[in-house]
Amino acid sequence: MGSFKAQKMFILISTVMTWALIKPQNWEGSDIMPMEKKYRRRIPHPSFKPHNNLETLVLKLGDRKSKLRGFVVAAGLQYGKGENLFHYFFKESWLMHLPEIPIFGLGVNYIPTIHVCDLAGVIQNLIELKPKSKYILAVDDSKNTLEYFVKRISDVLGPGKIKKVPEQEAVTMNAFKPEELEYLSIDLRLDAFLIKDSFNLRWVSEAGMVENMEKIVKEYSDTRQLLPVRICLVGPPAVGKTTVAEKLCAHYGLHYIAVKEVINEKITQLREIMNRTNPENDSEEEVEVVRKQLENMNKSMEMNAGQLDDHQVADILQKKLSSKPCMNQGFVLDGFPETYEQAKMIFSDEDNERQDSPSKVPAYHKMTPEHIFALDASDEFLTKRVQGLPEGVAKEKHYTQDKFLHRLARYRQLSDLQETLLEYFSEIEILPGYIEVNTDDPEYLEVLNMITEMVGTPKNYGFSPKQQEEKDRRQEERRKQRLAAEMAEKNTTLAKMAAQYEEWQKNLWEVKRQEEEQLEARAFPLRNYLMKYVMPSLTEAMLECSKIKPEDPVDFLAEHLLRHSQHD
Repeated sequence: MGSFKAQKMFILISTVMTWALIKPQNWEGSDIMPMEKKYRRRIPHPSFKPHNNLETLVLKLGDRKSKLRGFVVAAGLQYGKGENLFHYFFKESWLMHLPEIPIFGLGVNYIPTIHVCDLAGVIQNLIELKPKSKYILAVDDSKNTLEYFVKRISDVLGPGKIKKVPEQEAVTMNAFKPEELEYLSIDLRLDAFLIKDSFNLRWVSEAGMVENMEKIVKEYSDTRQLLPVRICLVGPPAVGKTTVAEKLCAHYGLHYIAVKEVINEKITQLREIMNRTNPENDSEEEVEVVRKQLENMNKSMEMNAGQLDDHQVADILQKKLSSKPCMNQGFVLDGFPETYEQAKMIFSDEDNERQDSPSKVPAYHKMTPEHIFALDASDEFLTKRVQGLPEGVAKEKHYTQDKFLHRLARYRQLSDLQETLLEYFSEIEILPGYIEVNTDDPEYLEVLNMITEMVGTPKNYGFSPKQQEEKDRRQEERRKQRLAAEMAEKNTTLAKMAAQYEEWQKNLWEVKRQEEEQLEARAFPLRNYLMKYVMPSLTEAMLECSKIKPEDPVDFLAEHLLRHSQHD
């Protein structure tokens, strides 16, 4: 210790869990709180005794003559910049997979907290100021229970509801590890007097997480890159908008929005409210509002051949696009709006437009699509595609000849107007992407590749374990199918080659047979001639030669045959 030439500091970042079992005062009736000066009275949680021992050791570092001083910072549970212990509640709220966000246990315990940036500010001030006190409590001003934390997270980011479940289910659900639950079970209300009185902190979240929840949610989304992807697909009927939209939703984890489905969902929801036998949660005023909504919608559909007017559709769609799931993850809007005016009703801010503003550009909303893709194809291509559909599919999609040609003509007519849908988005500086569909690919791989290249990578948590398992299963099935197809093609090729080789061998044998027959046929007259005219003379000559036994048998035979040939 004495070897240091300059003053040194040793700062231990500890935790308020070393105070966990301190005897609480009457919290409801007293303002007396455990403070830094009472740190010797702290009693740690059993699992945090090593932390407490280490704190004691650091506090004993150095004396008046020593160049080394030790400080302990007992930090509250940290939040901010992506979250740590509270991440589960943020994630489940953002995903909206659960109708109610679970609280494990009763949730009535008070949790001391501090923003990670404020904790960094405490350490910076400690280094600069070198206070006399060696023990510093680093907590914000909040005095909130676990239940209130979770409720606020659910309100701002999630479904707005919470549900208390047994604490042991946290481990069963893989929500928390046992050691993490120990942190969340702390029940303390602490005041940090030193950092308020002596430190010059530029607080990020002095009032705590609950009071600054909107800001904390934005930090959480930005840090983890959980950014909504908003896409709108437009194009003529039968160009493939719905198929492409569904595949984009699966790839990016987005919500599929078809205006017809949204309207049906809204009508069903309103009718369910009206038909409730015990509307405990609905006031008479709310029920009356719902009744008038249904009445107006029914009147509109009676006057418009079963269709709602554009203002009602815009109102329903606005509510859907501004819902938590769509705001969190994003959406793919399929084939609607169709006109400039419809887009203006849905996405522009009428209040801003009423002001004396020189700008004619509609106001940009958070629910406005950030990517617009116009799919297109020739009328001939679309007509052939529709004609190739089974009759039942064509009726279901309203692609019968008369309806399809009418819809196609209407789309072309809207595209030729002076103010078109695509011009609306161009005016608010969202430039459409034009994609030509000219191949009858049922998977739309080329179109999807072009869109995903322009949109970028998914900006969410990706697939859940079950979704990833299902995705892997499908990929494995496709791989096996591809291998089976390749093997079948290879076997077919080999079978064809074997058949061709067998046929070639058969043909070769036949050729040889025919050649032999031809040779034999050609040799038959010559054989007869030799047997009749040559062989008798030759036999006689050879017999004569064997009797005389000349010195040169060959010469003898030649002369003998020559003489007989002249005689004949």
